[in-house]
Amino acid sequence: MTSSDNFKETLKQQADIVRIVGDYVKLKKAGAQNFSGLCPFHAEKTASFSVHATRQFFHCFGCGESGDVFTFVQKVENITFPEAVRLIAQKLGVPMPKLSFSSPAEARDAQVRMALQDVHVRAVAFFQECLRREEGANAREYLKGRGLDPETVARFRIGYAPESGFQLRDTLRREFDEELLRESGLFSWKESAQQSALSSQRLQITRSARDDNAVEEADRNQEPKAAAAIYSRFRNRVMFPICNEQGKAIAFTGRTLSTDEKAGPKYLNSPETAIYSKSRVLFNLDNAKEAIRKLEYSILVEGQMDCISVYAAGFHNVIASSGTAFTELQAKLLGRFSKNVVVNFDPDTAGARATERTLGLLVEEEFTIRVLTLETGFDPDLFIRRKGKDAYGSALKNSQRYFDYLIDRARAQFPVRNSESKVKAVNHLLPHIQRVPNRIVRDELALEISQKLGIDSAVLRQELKHAATTRSASAVKASAEAQVTGAERVLIRALASATEIQVGGAGSSAREGTEKEFDPARQAQYALQSERLYEGLGSQSLMEALLEAGTETADVMALPKTEDDRRLLASVLMSEEEDLTPETVEGAVRALRRICYRRRLEEVQRGLQRAGLPLEERQALLQEKVRLKRALMDPGLADAGSKAS
Repeated sequence: MTSSDNFKETLKQQADIVRIVGDYVKLKKAGAQNFSGLCPFHAEKTASFSVHATRQFFHCFGCGESGDVFTFVQKVENITFPEAVRLIAQKLGVPMPKLSFSSPAEARDAQVRMALQDVHVRAVAFFQECLRREEGANAREYLKGRGLDPETVARFRIGYAPESGFQLRDTLRREFDEELLRESGLFSWKESAQQSALSSQRLQITRSARDDNAVEEADRNQEPKAAAAIYSRFRNRVMFPICNEQGKAIAFTGRTLSTDEKAGPKYLNSPETAIYSKSRVLFNLDNAKEAIRKLEYSILVEGQMDCISVYAAGFHNVIASSGTAFTELQAKLLGRFSKNVVVNFDPDTAGARATERTLGLLVEEEFTIRVLTLETGFDPDLFIRRKGKDAYGSALKNSQRYFDYLIDRARAQFPVRNSESKVKAVNHLLPHIQRVPNRIVRDELALEISQKLGIDSAVLRQELKHAATTRSASAVKASAEAQVTGAERVLIRALASATEIQVGGAGSSAREGTEKEFDPARQAQYALQSERLYEGLGSQSLMEALLEAGTETADVMALPKTEDDRRLLASVLMSEEEDLTPETVEGAVRALRRICYRRRLEEVQRGLQRAGLPLEERQALLQEKVRLKRALMDPGLADAGSKAS
């Protein structure tokens, strides 16, 4: 094992998975060793996601995802394994050794992402310094006029991008090469005709090259790009850093201070980069996540200034969609912290349409939603500055239920004076109702809508049934773990306990309350290997893997298995409901014997039905049939029959 492997194993032992997962998922105690919560990897309303404190792994009974603490962080953060190790080490304050990567490409990608984060750290400091200088006077005046005090400006690390297009470039060039600066999203450039031709040539070579060496050779044959080609994308703008969940700046929004039409859009956002994907980021989540967990709901607004103003007013559970229409990925991200949300978008026509799109996504993710509609002409920022935080708090308490808002919108657009208007109102609402995953909730909504619109509920229900047929069109195939018997589960647990015995010491028990000399793994191994009771079972490949491993590994979840086997093992270990005793293990063995006897008896009976069967062979089969029937009549096997279910 390499030093890197040793570090990862040591880190894994130090990283309490309950604590790490708890940073992303609200967990509740669900047994002696289990914690449960809503799965961050798929939409659900009832918790099916579990974390095992002793064995240090997670498993979702809904979508089947499972793994250790590294797997969880890798999946939830959408990062590589080495980056997951680095992130966990940072959370624990453990110094990092030099990490190894599985390929040169993976190493390059990780190095670029880490370097881009460093670039943004330097850029934040640069913009903050410019805000403090004389050239930042107009920016300071603008922020003061928006009601932001120095403490709020400092908390959100707001800065100023100077008018010069070269100050930031010249500052960052001292530490970073130009190619990295081009990838940062902080700069623009104009290429000459010669440079454009070279870039086009390299693109064609890259697409046709089969290995990195060919691309590197192409790079060496090209002339270097002009040093003065790049300039700052953000000029004369108030700069708002966009941070990831850990609070690290990964992009910016710049608000122009210029009235010149050539200055560009009022708000300019960073383009997507290797560290920034706008559909995956929620503005202020790093500051708001603890308040969201504590208050058990979030406030969703549209823009950064709205978010900052609401936060500064004392409502710390506020986040914004950060320069983009709200996305499914953002809904999943928000759902990790709370499934309750108040949506407060601008009440104008465009804002109302954005609210409806957002509500639809949140409905599909099974959020409990309320809508806060402010007076016409007021966004959250202006409302708080004009009417104060108490008025906003009162409006928050009086926010509407999701469908009450939609019904009011439908009635406003299509006044229900005649049948034609009612049809239009229903057609407006049907797509929203169709998105509701729960059939019972859809039925309740149908009744409520029919009453408020004055429509026969039976007619509306028929329309709903037609609109929602696609939700029940596909049948769900039974999973492999659902086909595994209770006896198999007991023996899988027994085999997996071999690693616990190894760690605990010779002769120690894997469960409290059992005799000290009892070894469930040895008992299960003996019966399964000597009688091969696992053959033909749904769990055969998993049992073979566990029998082959013995006590060679300290982490049973790390055994080489198929994806189905890994999920089955996680499901079994996460559902440990009773202690392993000599009686439970022996009962499981007897239950598998019964299954084997029944299977063999069926084979014998089929054999006896064959035409032209020789007399000697028939007598042998009859004798075996009698033996099997007597065996099945054994009281011990009869008692074990329930364990096979």
